[in-house]
Amino acid sequence: MAAAAPFAIRGSQFNMVVLQLRDGTPTVVLPALQQLLHQSPAFLRDSPVVLGLDELPGKASDIDFPGLIQGLRAMKLVPVGVAGGAASMRQAAAAAGLAQFTKGQQLFKQDEAAASELEVPVAPAPAAPAPVEPAPSVESETASAAPTPESPTQEPQPAMVVTTPVRAGNRIYAQGRDLICTATVNAGAEVIADGHVHVYGTLRGRAIAGASGFDGARIFALNFDPELVAIAGLYRVREDLNPAMIGSQVQVSLNGDEMNLVALG
Repeated sequence: MAAAAPFAIRGSQFNMVVLQLRDGTPTVVLPALQQLLHQSPAFLRDSPVVLGLDELPGKASDIDFPGLIQGLRAMKLVPVGVAGGAASMRQAAAAAGLAQFTKGQQLFKQDEAAASELEVPVAPAPAAPAPVEPAPSVESETASAAPTPESPTQEPQPAMVVTTPVRAGNRIYAQGRDLICTATVNAGAEVIADGHVHVYGTLRGRAIAGASGFDGARIFALNFDPELVAIAGLYRVREDLNPAMIGSQVQVSLNGDEMNLVALG
């Protein structure tokens, strides 16, 4: 009988925030970031962060990686690596203990079906599996769509539908699909989708669409009063939004690096 393995290494995908640096000085970057986090205290807490280096002027010696790492950790963020930039910048980041990512790369990026697995045999050590709590039930429905020529049998991923208010401190993530909330998203709550986010109530918390990088995602709200909205990594806090749109029926979309807010209807 084959011995059980104490672990398995599999390919997977993880979404991470990229902090696109335009200055490598901690005394410039960290206070501005702290101000954003102060406006939304739970935003990005304990999240892995990749430092983007493509927009940094100057030389590697102008970037204080140890200072940035220390400051980010003090804010309860987890700097894990860098992306882009000159080779000398990446070398300096590696010396500071940061991993190297290419544009669009994610940790262990592979399709789940093709994920490789490495098992290490050891002496068997049977143990009872930990209990798994069932996920909160949500309603979902699948919209009918004509099959595409590229994938004639592919069906659309059903949207996640949440019919009860999303309370402060709760986070709902619709992975690989749209999220539809038919009630209020309260202040301090967070709704996230890889596709579009629809709030058919009052949006008072944080709404993040296109979480996996889909810049065509949109946010719809019948009563727009958010703490923060984000699409494909581009964030805007309440103070940066057009005050004329607050309390209105609003659609949020991206046009390049610009976030557009337009009235519905």
